[in-house]
Amino acid sequence: MDQANYGFPMVIAFYVLMRLEPVIKELQKSVTVLTVVVARQGRVDYEEARRLVEGNGTGK
Repeated sequence: MDQANYGFPMVIAFYVLMRLEPVIKELQKSVTVLTVVVARQGRVDYEEARRLVEGNGTGK
């Protein structure tokens, strides 16, 4: 394949990623807020829950 066949898909991929970036950031904020809410309802320390989600916590 020559280089001309890669241009169009690259432009489309870039366009789609730029359009979805704000949506992904909003979803990340929503997940963070829901993590805090669930942790508070379950009487779990938020910092402990954060460490568990990030994978470097040992739990109690």
